[in-house]
Amino acid sequence: MELSDQLTVWAERVETNLPLYLQDCSALEPRLIEAMHYALLNGGKRIRPALVYMSCNFCGGSPELADRAAAAIEAVHSYSLVHDDLPAMDDDDLRRGQPTCHIAFDEATAILAGDALQCFAFELLSTPDAELLPQRQMRMLNILSSASGASGMVAGQAYDLAHVGDSLTLEQLQAMHAFKTGRLITAALQLGAAAAGCEDPETLERLQRYGDMIGLAFQVQDDLLDIEGDTETLGKPQGSDQAQNKPTYPALLGIAGARAKLEQLHREALEALSPFGSSAAPLLDLANFIVTRDH
Repeated sequence: MELSDQLTVWAERVETNLPLYLQDCSALEPRLIEAMHYALLNGGKRIRPALVYMSCNFCGGSPELADRAAAAIEAVHSYSLVHDDLPAMDDDDLRRGQPTCHIAFDEATAILAGDALQCFAFELLSTPDAELLPQRQMRMLNILSSASGASGMVAGQAYDLAHVGDSLTLEQLQAMHAFKTGRLITAALQLGAAAAGCEDPETLERLQRYGDMIGLAFQVQDDLLDIEGDTETLGKPQGSDQAQNKPTYPALLGIAGARAKLEQLHREALEALSPFGSSAAPLLDLANFIVTRDH
């Protein structure tokens, strides 16, 4: 199956499951639930859920084992976007081609919707599931929580906001994005492996290495698209990083240097999974997609 077809299958699967899982949320305040639906179901590439499914399959597991983890990581990702777009953060008006959550609703509702989506993610992983052993669920909870908070994504976002306008070294920039973007991408692969019950140290180490490389590559390509893309294709304001004088790879390395960095990360991602041959083909194809995507 072509990668584009695989991504469509996994996106449709998680988009079918998410509303079903959301049905269990309280309707005490319908506007909150409406905002959660808006933030979670208004499009997106669904790369992180796809990585969960692809990693689970790579490790010999079925899609059913990965369903809750795929939904949970998309909930965390979507909450982070809602909060990133707030006036106190990046102050963006457009996300996934639609008005951001605080524009479509209001700032307080957006904050609460993000809070609720974060809790929703961990509720999904902790709900008893006949398909998963409790030990696996505990492992998955640990993976997602450590990748999401002060040891992961939130720490990267905090560092980013604290250094707007600063001149960062390459090492500082890479560390920031390894937390802000990379940790959740690597976590997706780890969640899929955990769902499948994979305990082979070499497989887990190589999956982590691959995740670390494509996580950084994803950010480098994002930085390049912020300069070279257009708002309609990106689904968010083009040039917003430049306008806010945020530290980026092109700002530090120049366009040519950023492209060379992207090629290096791509190469290292492919090398990480090279011992697995054709069984890793879908993950290798995804690495190719990440470095060539236009949105």
